[in-house]
Parts: sequence; structure tokens; C-alpha cells
Amino acid sequence: MPQLQNTMDNVRATSAWVASRSSHVLVDSEAIEKVVKTIDTIPKVEWDFEGIHYFDNGPLTVQYLLVLDALNFCFWPDKDLNYDDLASGLKEALQNDKSAFDADRLQKYTGPQLRELLKWSRPLPLEDERVRLLHEVGIELERSFNGKASNIVERCGKSVVNLVDIVARHFPGFRDHSVYKGHQIFIYKRAQIFAADLWGAFRGQGYGDFKDISSLTIMADYIVPAVLRQFGVLKYSPTLASTIEASGEIGAGTEEEVELRACSIHAVEKMRELISAKSGRQVLSVELDLWLWASGVQRASLQHHRTLSIYY
Repeated sequence: MPQLQNTMDNVRATSAWVASRSSHVLVDSEAIEKVVKTIDTIPKVEWDFEGIHYFDNGPLTVQYLLVLDALNFCFWPDKDLNYDDLASGLKEALQNDKSAFDADRLQKYTGPQLRELLKWSRPLPLEDERVRLLHEVGIELERSFNGKASNIVERCGKSVVNLVDIVARHFPGFRDHSVYKGHQIFIYKRAQIFAADLWGAFRGQGYGDFKDISSLTIMADYIVPAVLRQFGVLKYSPTLASTIEASGEIGAGTEEEVELRACSIHAVEKMRELISAKSGRQVLSVELDLWLWASGVQRASLQHHRTLSIYY
């Protein structure tokens, strides 16, 4: 595999490499063409369509989004917990106490304090990891960015490629990659979603002003692969399909898990190319991601894979 020039090129190239060699997940090109024929326009989904995020149009929003995306993973073990609980819980915590996410305070939270912050009555899934990642963010913000997430954005020169790179280099918890058939595969879901959240929250202005927003891929999580499967774009092997249908767990870093995520990225890149060619305008993967995710969370019957992971 050739050495590529930037973080997002690596995500695209290594996902394509997995898709061309996958044993458990197939990207169906004909199905992609059929789906694209039925799409006239990608419905514009407002970034905060549910009104659950904190936003003050300033540096505190950037701080909030970094904390949110540091904790944005693995809700499924608690059937009552979801992303909305995290986003709105952190929003309320910040509205009640503007210093809640100061770097020095992030370094000190305990599990019970995080639960209290989110008004959650029982231990959170992977609670120890969530607390460790909060500490990691607080320590590194203080050490390298004068305590402020907005300084990360200032340093990236209006480039999401640089932003993803800086976040992955400075915060180990955001280094979302794995080894597949002997090759390193890059996904960077939470680092990418931090960039996408900034762009969405600030509507492409100020802290969300990026000259290369088209470099982002989709955010490979639980929901998007399941939606792509319903579209017929992804086909699963009988074994994988029956594991998912029986709500069985798929180990982090297994071939199946890497294929589910990498093939989703590759499939949506193909969809994006075809939709862009058909519509005569550049369609962004981040727009497709928001549309796929929003349609997925509204489908009660959606069966997604289950993996214990800090990356998504």
C-alpha cells in the first residue's frame, strides 16, 4: 500500500483496501447505482435538528464539542442511554456552570461525578474509560493548548485534515485505527466528528470555517452500516448477519468489525461520487453522514452490530 500524504487520504485509501479484500462484508456497486437513481437531492439535515447541543457562538462551544466527542461512544450496553442524553446532559451542565469543562476540572472528574453531570442514575457503559479520556483531554489541553480547545482550531489553519491530524496526535483516545490482514487501517471517527460538529454548529463560519470540509468521510459507527445494509448497499456473510440479528457481540479489531466500518466509508464515498456526478454539484460525505444517521436513528427496527469500543 503506498504511503499517502495526509490523514484523510489514509482513511479513504485504507478503507478501499479493506473493501477490496473483505470476507464478511460486500459493497454492492449495483445497489449503490440503484440507490443513487432514487435520490434527487440529499435532504439537508440541520446539525442541531433536535436542539440538544450547547451553542454560544464562541470558544466555550468548541470546549463543549471536544468534551462531547471525547465521550461520544458505546451507548448500546445501556438500552436507555443514547447520544442525546450525552449531548443534552453536557449542555445543561455547562449552562449551570460555565467552568464545568475547564481543563483543570476535566482532569479531576470521577465516575460518580460524571454520572451526576449527566443526571444518570447508574454506572455508564465503559465508565472508567470515559473518565480516563476526560482526564486525558484536560491534561493535554492544559499542556499544549493553554487549556482551550479553541486553540486547537486556531492552530489548524482552517483545514479539517490538519485538525484531525492534530487531535489524533495529541489525544491518544482519538487514535481510531486497527490492523487488518497485516495492514494498518485508519478511521478516526471521533476526530472527524469533532471537525464535522464545528462545521455544523458554526455553519461553516468562525470556528467552523474550513477550506477543505470535503476531505471528511462519513463517521463509521453502528448506525450507518445498518442503514446501508437496509439499502442493500452492504451485504453481510450469513455468519455475520446471524450474529448481528441475534444481538451477539463482535470483538473490537476483528476482521468483521473492521470490515463493517471500512466498507461503510468506502460505500458512501462511491455514493458521493455518483450523486455529485448526477447532480452536477459537489456533495459532501459529512452531509451524507448526517442524512444516513438521522434516517437510521428514526428506524426503531434497525439492527446494528454490537462492539465494545471507545472509538464509536
